Amino acid sequence: MKIQNNISLKSFNTFGIDVTAKYFCEITSVDELQELISSEIARNEKKLVLGGGSNILFTKDFEGLIIKNNIRGIEVLEENDDILLVKSGSGEVWHNLVLWSISKNLGGIENLSLIPGYVGAGPIQNIGAYGVEIKNVFENLEATHIDIGEIRQFNFNDCKFDYRDSVFKNELKSQYIITSVTLRLNKHPLFNTSYGAIETELEKMGIRKLSVKTISDAVIRIRKSKLPDPAVIGNAGSFFKNPEVTKEKFSQLQSSYDKIAAYNLQNGNVKLAAGWLIEQCGWKGKVVGNTGSHKDQALVLVNYGNATGEEIFSLATDIQGSVKEKFGVEIEKEVNIA
Repeated sequence: MKIQNNISLKSFNTFGIDVTAKYFCEITSVDELQELISSEIARNEKKLVLGGGSNILFTKDFEGLIIKNNIRGIEVLEENDDILLVKSGSGEVWHNLVLWSISKNLGGIENLSLIPGYVGAGPIQNIGAYGVEIKNVFENLEATHIDIGEIRQFNFNDCKFDYRDSVFKNELKSQYIITSVTLRLNKHPLFNTSYGAIETELEKMGIRKLSVKTISDAVIRIRKSKLPDPAVIGNAGSFFKNPEVTKEKFSQLQSSYDKIAAYNLQNGNVKLAAGWLIEQCGWKGKVVGNTGSHKDQALVLVNYGNATGEEIFSLATDIQGSVKEKFGVEIEKEVNIA
């Protein structure tokens, strides 16, 4: 374990924002984490945990300690005829865990293929795509208190999962470092193709027999067709959450916009497609200085090479304002701001 000084974070965030961390340390085990937490620098500086850097926008230099999570490893804890419990280090690349599950013909996370980032961010964000969220397969996680080093296990109820949300984004924000996540995967997969784009893509692929592999392949094809590769153009995926409105509000909107994209929720409300709202405000494909909304997906804000975090944040704020003005709907940033 080595604490470094004045390290550029450009290669550690998918937006490619060139800011500097006052202190930077990579950890590969819980023991190293405990050692780091007990250090004088960790005790005296503010701290930020960084995984794959795919859900963060740096708007300035970080005047504290960046803890880069590289805790890896995938192991089977237990299994029966139907279920397998798999424990993954939080520093594993999420898609690598998906590929591991597919190689074992285990169902549950194939719809979450190609989501960027590390495993540890999954429960924090309650990552989801194409009709599935990580909460659907979540068993438990282990986390270490960032200040006192206490190790705690969190079960499903402890995490307080919600849409792209959890206890780790609210009352326990910045208090714990997730070190491992255990998922409950199905040996007899129940395929979820409820998201229309998957069925359409499977038809294009000529797939007649479903499997976790074919669904994963379809999802990957969809994501690659819609979302820019961060290795080519800086971005953090979807920048905004899809907003939730009452049925009354939706009826008002639908009377003026009959093609508004939305779907009903179990709680009686309606979820709107933030990308559609943004596109109707004229942002899709629009370039503003060194940043802009991507030409193929309005939800994705991009760095065309030299954008600062402040530029991207300003663009996001302007987009939020225009959606509020046109539709009377507030869209919330999904990406963390630092």
